[in-house]
Amino acid sequence: MIRQLQIGLAGIALVVGGLALSGHLMYGGSKSGAHGQVSSADRALAKISTIDRRDIDYAALDARLQRMMAQPSMVGMAVGIVENGRITFVKGYGETRAGSGDKVTPLTVFRWASVSKGVAGTMAAKLAEMGKLDLNAPIAQYSSTLKLPGGREYSATLADVLSHRLGLYRNAYDDRLEDGQDPRLIRQQLATLAQLCAPGTCWSYQNVAFDSSSEAVAKAMGEPYQQAVPELLFKPIGMTSASVTREGLEASASWARPHAVGRRELPMSDAYYRVPAAGGINSNIKDMALWMIAQMGLMPDVLDQKLLDQIHAPWVATPSERGRLRKFAERLHDPYYGFGWRSYDYAGHRIIGHRGGINGYRSLILFDPKMKSGVVALWNSNTSQPAALEFEVMDMLYHLEFRDWMELDKAQVAPTAEAPEDAQSGDGVRG
Repeated sequence: MIRQLQIGLAGIALVVGGLALSGHLMYGGSKSGAHGQVSSADRALAKISTIDRRDIDYAALDARLQRMMAQPSMVGMAVGIVENGRITFVKGYGETRAGSGDKVTPLTVFRWASVSKGVAGTMAAKLAEMGKLDLNAPIAQYSSTLKLPGGREYSATLADVLSHRLGLYRNAYDDRLEDGQDPRLIRQQLATLAQLCAPGTCWSYQNVAFDSSSEAVAKAMGEPYQQAVPELLFKPIGMTSASVTREGLEASASWARPHAVGRRELPMSDAYYRVPAAGGINSNIKDMALWMIAQMGLMPDVLDQKLLDQIHAPWVATPSERGRLRKFAERLHDPYYGFGWRSYDYAGHRIIGHRGGINGYRSLILFDPKMKSGVVALWNSNTSQPAALEFEVMDMLYHLEFRDWMELDKAQVAPTAEAPEDAQSGDGVRG
């Protein structure tokens, strides 16, 4: 098993390293950093590093993932590991479409769902750093469509939008979005709701309202959010597969189709592409790992530490998260939300991440910013079972006693869809 894994990783290293060395991680011959070129130091981060494998048991991890793929709810999955600031593992499992024989590889593109919110938070902070946005300005200054009860769009700030502190009930009017209504009109209808609390004083997860941040970005950049994000973030980081549209996903050479828990293929929906800040990002697992590296502070020419400290900061407590993740309660404490990012205390370590889910896709990102280590995963079915992978990886990093968080050792595991509390709490968008 170990030799097979080493051979497989070597092959992946050649593919990813070859992309970096051949210049395919560069865009359009533009100049440095924020202008769209990947620096030589950042290009090196796209290569697989074997010497940085220290705490993760990769043979055991691969065996666990093989067992996960044997579950009847799984179709395809891609997983990436970063240790000590370098990509140490990227691998695809299963199929892009059930029964097709078309294998998932590290270059297969999936949807990020609500992991996209961290992109929106990063974009807004980057533009604030450039003097193009004020995070403490009223959201009404940047969005003409968001209307809050009692005209509170004039007191709620862009920072309140990014940290879900608008005082609306959770997932307000997501059902209207999924029914095909225009999100710009839905945001105006939010004014008719009862206010749970004053903006900035309580937390309640949003999608339609959160996407008013995409209007702020578009206004600051003078171009659509879907163009601004690749220009300011993805291109400098070297994320060649990443996009913000359905067309970007479907134009990929390899992309994973959405499936229900029973491996039934689902029709593609563009509902959450219409709120791109909330759920519109696509990429392969290699690019998601690069995104995590940038969030660890290892691409300071693109994202400096001051910016990262701001977006990852514990802006608002989310105590209900303890209930949703009660299975991990022995080690998971102090949940908070930043600007599109969650943070926790896990067995005495501060970790940062987010999960995502839309109909037919699930995703996760979780890392320790001090250790510069973490995990990303993407899969194309509605089961929530693989989400516990993130804590199995953290347990390896911290040399903690093994826990079967993915519940693979139970006699029987029924196929599970995203629990209603997950869909309502920001573990991803509904759909």
